[in-house]
Amino acid sequence: MTSLDDLPIRDDLRGLSPYGAPQLDVAVRLNTNENSYPVPEPVVDAIGKALAAELRDLNRYPDRDAVALRADLAEYLGHGLTVEHVWAANGSNEIQQQLLQAFGGPGRTALGFVPAYSMHPLLALGTGTRWVPAQRGVDFGLTADEAVAQVREHRPDVVFLCSPNNPTGTALDPAVVAAVLDVAPGMVVVDEAYAEFARPGTVSALAVLPGHPRLVVTRTMSKAFGFAGGRLGYLAADPAVVRAVQLVRLPYHLSALTQAAARAALAHRDALLGTVSAIMAQRDRIVATLRGRGLRVADSDANFVLFETGGDQATAWRALLAQGVLVRDVGLPGWLRVTAGTPAETDAFLSAMETLS
Repeated sequence: MTSLDDLPIRDDLRGLSPYGAPQLDVAVRLNTNENSYPVPEPVVDAIGKALAAELRDLNRYPDRDAVALRADLAEYLGHGLTVEHVWAANGSNEIQQQLLQAFGGPGRTALGFVPAYSMHPLLALGTGTRWVPAQRGVDFGLTADEAVAQVREHRPDVVFLCSPNNPTGTALDPAVVAAVLDVAPGMVVVDEAYAEFARPGTVSALAVLPGHPRLVVTRTMSKAFGFAGGRLGYLAADPAVVRAVQLVRLPYHLSALTQAAARAALAHRDALLGTVSAIMAQRDRIVATLRGRGLRVADSDANFVLFETGGDQATAWRALLAQGVLVRDVGLPGWLRVTAGTPAETDAFLSAMETLS
């Protein structure tokens, strides 16, 4: 069998592994931050009808610029946004890849504050952008002073800020975003994939888009909407940013079926987002229970919790898996991440955790 070493693959890709969490057939899967609740039947019916309406015309290309979908997304986001401020693609990963294609690339630098979303350095690698892993402070926090000092030192062309941050789950103080915007020489991308789960009072970077043409806020329908299989991510930014990413997007990158399904989901967002409060309740239950058992737990504004294992995290991961509970080892010594799911899934996880002590 031919190996990668036998192919003229790029040198900087040799020895790497594809991104992805283990896909194992276990009773309780809490490792990929999916929404554990299935799509409600009325929404299933609505999406099915929307897809059926597109089938006869599949011989034609879809709307290249997804104008109707972008208008629906702008209406959902509010903040005075219009179709010109919004762009959509196959998940927020593709959105961020397009941003790096437009504003990064060979000879340019992207910076993120680790630990953070592990796809960001891989997207940088794939687009030929140099990656700078800036550091977080105590307990994975990030202050405005810490962020500004590192942005000034490296002067990156693209800064990634995650709010809430993956894998820690904590939202950024708005002062951090404002301070970085003041000193960053290039684009500032705020990844808000988990924004719908944020605790009350959390401020979205959408609020400061006006007057900041180099600010981009990225979102996804995979988490709160329970639309992970639909693959729909989007950004909100100055219209000039949308025009920039249109220069690098692939032709007809969003299928007619994806656009139709996403529009139907947005039309029924009250039903889909109805699970958010239930998931937040389980998240808070996990935080309180684990802290009550004496473990350190990061504050979470997302649908997951980063917790200390009290020992080697790989050993703890295997022990949980042996009991049918799959969580995520994100590579932080002594820490694991668990998705907040249904009450029954939380019961199973907390029971399995009792056996580790």
